[in-house]
Amino acid sequence: MVIGILVACMAAGGTYLLYTAFAFGWRGFGSGRADGVARRDRPGAPPSPLARVRDWLTHAGLADVPLREIAAAVAGSAAACGLVGLVAFGAPLPAAALAMAGAGWPVAVWRARRRAHRAAAQEAWPHIIEEVRLLTSALGRSVPQALFDAGQRAPDPLRPAFEAAQREWMLSTDFDRTVAVLKARLADPTADAACETLLVAYEVGGADLDSRLEALVRDRVVDVQGRKDAVAKQAGVRFARRFVLLVPCGMAFAGMSIGTGRAAYRTSWGQLLVVLAISVVTGCWAWAGVLLRLPDEERVFQ
Repeated sequence: MVIGILVACMAAGGTYLLYTAFAFGWRGFGSGRADGVARRDRPGAPPSPLARVRDWLTHAGLADVPLREIAAAVAGSAAACGLVGLVAFGAPLPAAALAMAGAGWPVAVWRARRRAHRAAAQEAWPHIIEEVRLLTSALGRSVPQALFDAGQRAPDPLRPAFEAAQREWMLSTDFDRTVAVLKARLADPTADAACETLLVAYEVGGADLDSRLEALVRDRVVDVQGRKDAVAKQAGVRFARRFVLLVPCGMAFAGMSIGTGRAAYRTSWGQLLVVLAISVVTGCWAWAGVLLRLPDEERVFQ
């Protein structure tokens, strides 16, 4: 009887911990809300997985897209690739392997869009910061007005974030909340550093804003130029990576057109070898992408 009660209490406690961890992000046995606040406020605390996913979707331009539409795109891509595999090979295992590989195609497209957005933001931020510096020092604009004026001439991927921040400023006139909206919509390390610098200058004041923004511009220019040089050196390798992906596909279709090649793909060994080949090609493609990935800056002022 006592053992049954202990087991029931342990099961109830475990259920409570699992539910609060997944539903509210609570950790530990203490007050989950207080622990969560302390963890968010602690400098250097790693971002939660939900925050990483939100930043990833923001960079990919999918911040306003419902998750069900993202899941539908993944499922549609998997179904289309599976249908192609079934028509080409006439066997279920290769079709299933192609469907699994095809499910990652929308993710790859969104990752490419994310990299393009991040590159555009990294290249645009030195010009935005320099314009804010000129507006505040030479023309005497206030820090919020200079930020919004510079944001109106920002690249198209960044402009909606500045418009949302300006709406927040017009409604609340709270620059701290305005900066928080801008950082959340941009989800970029350079934007975090620039916004925090402007926030401190707005709240504390001081005559050194011009020199601080100038130093930030120089640092961003050096970083952008270094990334451009690295991407230029990788251009040949990236082209070879795309070209090599077409070679196994061409060999597979050539093998089907020779003699009894199509019937060989339908045998048990043929299906296993096709699945193995698809797995190797997909794995090598993903591994090469990891090796070619440039290191991303970590967000500090989230």
